[in-house]
Amino acid sequence: MPERIYGIRHHGPGSARAVLRELDAHPPEVLLIEGPPEADDLVRWAADDGLEPPVALLGYAVDDPGKAAFWPFAVFSPEWQAIRWAVRRGVRVRFFDLPYGCRVAPPADTSTPPEVATGNAVRTADPIVPPPADPGVPQPADPVASRPVDPIAELAAAAGYDDPERWWEDVVEHRGMPVFEAIAEAMAAIREHAPEDPDDLAREAYMRSVLREERRRHRDIAVVCGAWHVPALTRKVAVKDDTALLKGRRRGKVAFTWVPWTYGRLASWSGYGAGVHSPGWYHHLFTTGDDVVTRWLVDAAGVLRAEGVPTSSAHVIEAVRLAEALATLRGRPLAGLAEVTEAAEAVMCDGEPLRSELIARRLVVGERLGSVPDDMPAVPLVRDLTAQQRALRLRPEAAGRALDLDLRQDTDLRRSRLLHRLTVLGVPWGQRAAARRGTGTFREEWRLAWQPEFAVRLVEGGMWGTTVVSAATARVTRQARDASTLAEVTALVEVCLLADLAEAYPPVLAALDTRAALDADVHHLMAAIPALARTLRYGDVRRTDVAGLATVTASLLGRVCAALPSAAGSLSDEAARQLRDGMDGVHQAVGLLADDSLRERWLGTIGSLAARPGLHGLPAGRLTRLLLDAGRLDGPEVRRRLRLPLTVGAPPAHAAAWVEGFLSGGGLLLVHDEALLSLVDDWLADIPADAFDAVLPLLRRTFGGFDPGERRAIGERIAGGRAAQAGPVVALDIDRAATPLATLGALLGRHLTTTESSDSAADDNSHPPAGEHGHPASGENNRPAAGANDRPAAGEHDHSATAENNRPAAGEHDRPATGANNRPAADVNG
Repeated sequence: MPERIYGIRHHGPGSARAVLRELDAHPPEVLLIEGPPEADDLVRWAADDGLEPPVALLGYAVDDPGKAAFWPFAVFSPEWQAIRWAVRRGVRVRFFDLPYGCRVAPPADTSTPPEVATGNAVRTADPIVPPPADPGVPQPADPVASRPVDPIAELAAAAGYDDPERWWEDVVEHRGMPVFEAIAEAMAAIREHAPEDPDDLAREAYMRSVLREERRRHRDIAVVCGAWHVPALTRKVAVKDDTALLKGRRRGKVAFTWVPWTYGRLASWSGYGAGVHSPGWYHHLFTTGDDVVTRWLVDAAGVLRAEGVPTSSAHVIEAVRLAEALATLRGRPLAGLAEVTEAAEAVMCDGEPLRSELIARRLVVGERLGSVPDDMPAVPLVRDLTAQQRALRLRPEAAGRALDLDLRQDTDLRRSRLLHRLTVLGVPWGQRAAARRGTGTFREEWRLAWQPEFAVRLVEGGMWGTTVVSAATARVTRQARDASTLAEVTALVEVCLLADLAEAYPPVLAALDTRAALDADVHHLMAAIPALARTLRYGDVRRTDVAGLATVTASLLGRVCAALPSAAGSLSDEAARQLRDGMDGVHQAVGLLADDSLRERWLGTIGSLAARPGLHGLPAGRLTRLLLDAGRLDGPEVRRRLRLPLTVGAPPAHAAAWVEGFLSGGGLLLVHDEALLSLVDDWLADIPADAFDAVLPLLRRTFGGFDPGERRAIGERIAGGRAAQAGPVVALDIDRAATPLATLGALLGRHLTTTESSDSAADDNSHPPAGEHGHPASGENNRPAAGANDRPAAGEHDHSATAENNRPAAGEHDRPATGANNRPAADVNG
């Protein structure tokens, strides 16, 4: 036969080097590669320096992009090296596997979809194609798993190895000698006794038909394919038998392109059964000419140093010696991944598994992300996204990174809009993170990590539009039309704001108005208001026109106020908790709206509801707290209301629920209102012993939600108020204060006098204390504006008093002292 068949292991660096040596020694006229024939036109891009592996061929059905498959290539993949060798030398390259179009099209003789519908389509690429782990991407079965035996494992077991990976490394990867003939004989022996896979038989029939065609054109042919297929390609089979195997197969319309890939997706431990446990190690083996172990451990030391772990050159030297000693003891030709990993863990990581895991993630697997040229043929949506990424300086990266955005800056605002629009399209490139710095509405924090399967999502998103904004607009509009609940529509209103989808806003707002008119559930109405309030409040920051939304929001709030009294009757504990949460959300939303008429209407509704007899204790206590914070109730009235559920004879469970609702906003109220604290303390002491166990979980949940400093301060108050009492007033020492005035005057460029300093101090101390009725005026977090140290109220000097400054001094214990009945307060706060 004129062809030379090189049976390789997919993604094997030893096989890649052996193939290159054979091609240099025997240059062919044509090179046949195991892969989809529809991608032949994309082979020329392998010579482009912009196509940097790891990359993958993405194939998808034109009429249904959800039917998609990947054929990934790494720099150490034998197929990739063979393709680049041929393209750079002008040798014709042809993929000769069964066409992918035959996988996506239904058979001609049946109405039942082929195996592609169940996820077996990607078996076209054999082990080179791993099954995607994301549920939004087709999940083909691992072809190796569908075979009755693992040929590599069989050969490893015959050689006395329990790990096929280590056997292959010792025989092929580390020795560097061509073993194609021996591997072919071994595979033939294994296939003699193994049942045949029907899918493999069809694929190999097509391969043989392509070989027959090329034999009529060329005298020198090179074939690079998986070692499993070598016996089938060398076996003589009649043409009519191959034709019978391929009969009845139709070919669907498919499209192909190159997309970036990652080493993490090649690793089987990340959910892909590609047979490559350590792509980063294989990359090192292929790209490092000599001193493989030493260079690897030097890189490992660099990883540890980057994380602040002290690692010296002595560590590296000793680790190299240990790895080589382990290889000698185990009879291996060269220290492999197991030896260098064990050596690094023992010498560099001090036996700590977290450090070893760090090396495994950074080096063994690797965080490398490939790239494709900008002028690569792609769907219009992908081209638009690429242009925006370049304009906004947002480069896709496999390794997650943090991105802090200031929406007052044009570039950051455009970045935020792009990330939100991609989320609408099912491409969660960025995940929102809780803001760690500041509480302004202009700040967003994201965590970015690009995944290869996003390429499929983008192809699917192409059905909605040719640009990111048009596709997101079309999809949000469709979702608003198909939404079945009010909550779904209100969420879309916020999406329109965040993603700046101006054209989607009118239809979404119309759907909101229609759905709000049809929905009579007060819980649904309350759940819708917070998102609308955020949209109205933050629209100015994002420069978004939200005209018309205020009318809908006011209408929803009016319906909530009308329906709330009837919804608050005869509540179970679970229903009461749900109502409490809903009212909390509406109350915060009303504060965001900054509309006095809406605020008065809401406060009037909850004021009348809080005074209604028979209301469940949880919402009754919570409403009382909200009215107190809003200034609608004073201290004496709150204490009067608190006495009602805490009187002797009232059910303890009702009283505990009332206390839970009232105190769920924080415990500083008890610290600063001694009369209120005495009421709760006396009630706690008077609870009958047989009822205490029933209310203990409620009390523990209530007090356990307080900050440790709040619990400590409450305990000190009960113990006698030692830490809460203010110390002696220290008079201002004018002479001592005048000492640094000369230096300050020189720095400020003007003369300072003691009179000016004392006047400023007097102004600072002239502000009235916060609160008017024996309790502090609380803000959104229900904490007082000024603490026990008589500092000025927040806002007077353009800065707010923080919670840390408002807390009383810490005592010696972190829990309150025992109550009047010698029951420890630890039973309450846990």
